[in-house]
Amino acid sequence: MSGPLSGYRIIEIAGIGPGPFAAMMLADMGAEVIRVERASAVRGPAPDTAHFDILLRGRRNLALDLKDPAGVAVLLDLVESADALIEGFRPGVMERLGVGPEVCLGRNERLVFGRMTGWGQQGPYADAAGHDINYIALAGALAHFGRADQPPTPPLNMVGDFGGGGMMLAFGVVCALLEAQRSGRGQVVDAAMVDGSAVLMSMFWAFSSAGLFDERARGANLLDTGAHFYDVYRCSDGDYVSIGSIEPQFYAQLLELTGLSGDEEFTAQMDASRWPHLKERLAEVFATRTRAEWCEVMEGTDVCFAPVLTMSEAAEHPHNVARGTFVEYAGVTQPAPAPRFDRSRAEIQAPPAHPGQHSRQVLIDWGLDPARVDELIDTGAVRQA
Repeated sequence: MSGPLSGYRIIEIAGIGPGPFAAMMLADMGAEVIRVERASAVRGPAPDTAHFDILLRGRRNLALDLKDPAGVAVLLDLVESADALIEGFRPGVMERLGVGPEVCLGRNERLVFGRMTGWGQQGPYADAAGHDINYIALAGALAHFGRADQPPTPPLNMVGDFGGGGMMLAFGVVCALLEAQRSGRGQVVDAAMVDGSAVLMSMFWAFSSAGLFDERARGANLLDTGAHFYDVYRCSDGDYVSIGSIEPQFYAQLLELTGLSGDEEFTAQMDASRWPHLKERLAEVFATRTRAEWCEVMEGTDVCFAPVLTMSEAAEHPHNVARGTFVEYAGVTQPAPAPRFDRSRAEIQAPPAHPGQHSRQVLIDWGLDPARVDELIDTGAVRQA
């Protein structure tokens, strides 16, 4: 059974980080996504092995020289039969190449034109360089990651690039595709990582307005490792466990299974003034057993517990194995497509491709005359690996 986006054709203009992540998600859902690579990225014949970058999975690769008018003409020909195009350049770059939204929508009025940037298409920062750490800083997110009395800690690049960036772009593209079915018209999707990261903080804006979150007290609030019942603890073997016993009934079970249910110091759960001391007490308890021993005690209970696993450990955990959360594809262990559907089937379409690996076949499949394709390859407007 095909994925829920089967039948949609999407062009991805090659980039890094959030753009490829959005394209991977769309391809995992069954869309035919063609990655358009720079012609200069082709270094020779494509190797027999798949490209290492999992973010490139599920789509074929076409190499075009967009500084050559013939290469631009090819892209615009593809646009005519595409449902969407996504790109991640700085504002104005696609326009300067001659393939901006106005030109592309002029060739295909139903086209969804997805734009992924850090700062957005407008604003004082719009033309500046940046990375995830900068976008989540300006969004008001980075300031709240970290321990008390320590500098903010970037949470890898998951919040800006992937959560606030790639996922927002994929969501925006699908929303626009749905709207285009009703209106018959495409539109531009302006997905900015600073905007997406801000949206991810929505609950904390609510908490702050209600006096439940102190934005000046990093690492001292309910969900930022301030509370003793919502944190990670080191075990006797050096590994860690996570505890999230917020609700009273879950907190009561935490105290019972740690042998602290009769301890008067732990009765006032929400007294934040006690949290630092109670955290020290709990740390002493968790340090008495190994992670595996705590798993035996707490797994399957309502403590809100899980061992803190590395990537390779997560791939082998029985729960993840039972759900198929990770799969081995083309010899590489990687996360399986998500989310899941009860009728449609989301699945990896193909291993990651090398630049220009499918140039000739893609163009022929998308309707270009084979003789023209061969001529384009001969002139260098198209590169075949």
